[in-house]
Order: sequence, then C-alpha cells, then structure tokens
Amino acid sequence: MLKSACENSHSGKVDMARRKHILKPEAWESLPEAELLQLRVRDLGLCIADSPLQGRVAQLYAELGARGLAFRPPCYLADEWFCPDKEPVIGIPFVLAHPRLTQLEHKLMLEVEGGDALACLQLLRHECGHAINYAYRLYRRTRWRELFGPFSARYSDMYDSRPYSKRYVVHLRDNYAQSHPDEDFAETFAVWLTPGSNWRERYREWPAMRKLQYVDRVMRTLAGREPEVTAGATPWSAARMTSTLGAYYERKRRYLGDDFPGYYDAHLCRLFARSGTAAARTRASRFLRRHRRQIVDGVATWTGQRKYDIQQLINKLIARCDVMDLYANESDEAMIVKVTAFVTAVGNKVLSFKPERDHA
Repeated sequence: MLKSACENSHSGKVDMARRKHILKPEAWESLPEAELLQLRVRDLGLCIADSPLQGRVAQLYAELGARGLAFRPPCYLADEWFCPDKEPVIGIPFVLAHPRLTQLEHKLMLEVEGGDALACLQLLRHECGHAINYAYRLYRRTRWRELFGPFSARYSDMYDSRPYSKRYVVHLRDNYAQSHPDEDFAETFAVWLTPGSNWRERYREWPAMRKLQYVDRVMRTLAGREPEVTAGATPWSAARMTSTLGAYYERKRRYLGDDFPGYYDAHLCRLFARSGTAAARTRASRFLRRHRRQIVDGVATWTGQRKYDIQQLINKLIARCDVMDLYANESDEAMIVKVTAFVTAVGNKVLSFKPERDHA
C-alpha cells in the first residue's frame, strides 16, 4: 500500500539509468546546508517505509480497519499534501520522510505542515476523506450534493468563511471545510474518523450534525466493500522531481507570497525595534495585543474587511514579533497610527484566505 518516492508510479521500478544517481540518506543527511540544497529531490532516495511516516500511515489504516472499511488509500511522497482530483491516492510532502529535511523545511519556511505526529494524522485523515470520496464516487450521490453542495463548484484561492458557522465541522485551520464542497466532506470524514473526537456530543446542536450522520451511515454501508476506483496517477511525485532542493524552496516561497510566515518580517523590523535598543519600551507583541481593538477598528473602517479576518492577521504579526524579539520604541499614539496604516495598506490581498492545493 505504501508507494515510496524511490518507486516509479506505473511499473514500481526505478529506471536503471537513474538508479546510479539515487543516494542513500546516509550519504546526504550530514552534508552542510549549501551542499544539501544542490541535490535533486528525486536523487535523495526517500521512502515512506522506515521513515517517521510509516507508523503514521499505519495508524491511519488501523483507524479505517476499526471502522470496518476495507479500502486503504495508497500513499506516496509528493511535493505537498494533496489528493489528486478523483484519484484515491494520498500525496505526502517528501520533507516529512526524513528528520534532516523536516528541519530544513522549518528553517527555510518557518513552519512544517504536518511536522509532528498529531498534525500529520490530522492531514492524513483529511486527505483520506478525499480518497474515500473518489474511491466510491460518493460525490455523484444526490444526498451528498444536497448536504455538501455541487462537487463541480469552482475552486478558488480565496473563500469567504464564516468563522462561527455551525453548518461546518472544525478540523483544519482557517475554517477549511467552508472552502469547497469536496473539502467540506473531507473535513467531516476526518472528524468522524478521529478516535475520541466525540463528534456526537460536540456537534449535537449543530446543523453540521446532519453531515456527520450521513458520513456515519454511508461508511457503514461501505464496510468490507472494495473501491469502485483504484489508484492511478501520482502527480508531483518526489520520485520524478528533477529540481534541486534549493530551486524547490525558491519556488515555494515565491508561490506562497504573503502566506509565507516570514513574508512581513522586513516590514515589522521597520515598524519596531530589535531588543537592546535604548528607546525600546515594551515588547511589540504586547503592544499589538494591548491596542488590538483600536487597530482592528481603524483598519475595518478604511478597508471594509471583517474584523475577524483583521484579528487573524494581527495574530500572525504578533507571532512573528515574538519570534524576532521586537519592541515598540515610540509613543503609543504614533505607533498605533503606523501599525494601522501598515495593515490598511495590506488591504484585500493579505486579508483573504488561500487554501492548500488539494487538486491537480
């Protein structure tokens, strides 16, 4: 069931002409960062087996077995988390297959999506929801469309979420269930599958309960049944990535744009002072928390954005100020004006949600 990044997605074998270029992790795991970044991803010899991912995928399969489901979505190493459109297979970021690569991801991207066991299993359950949906073509069912919406709805990089809506379950961040009907199903499935989620009690008074009950009923009917669609294509496979690690990270940071955690670091450093500055009076994060309401009200007035979205942005800025150990070094009034002007200038671009890429 485990497709490794050192396997060809069709024949299961690596082309002999390439085999001599594939390294074993022992050959590169201790290299200096500059040398490591020069290696091609497909030559790293990465596999799910014998990696930290092996046990996590095994746990996912055990959870499916405990629910009576016979299908085990094949997993393979890709460039990020996703499930190809209508393909019941799960792509897992190759950086999670080795601790050195996970550390590199954290250093260069400031965060690792699914970097610990808990977060990894959350994402595995979500992607498994997509795979189950595709494997049994549930999205074609009338009741599925009535509850979740049209599967053919257009995906968008931006979606207008309702943070306090009880029509959707809460599993991944950014109210991701609200981004698309397919994501709504995947999130609902993930909540249903999670051991100890106590979904019957937690969502007892929520309209989202109808979706959970539907998933529960349908999964019971699928118990022991083989899938109607078996795994095929494995796009963006790490086994075929010819770019170097350095080129991969350059593209990734450019693609993420303002979603990259450190995207606004330079702006924050101009707004606030580094620790040790004589004029610095209080931590920037504390300043932002203390004046959050005033800043949010001011930005909302000039941009028309929802206060919740502005607060989420302020939270990101607070986190980065703490990481960089920044301080406020001007009077409160002057600094409030500067911060409000900065967040207002960011405007609609920053105060929009950008979902993960789940489809080719």
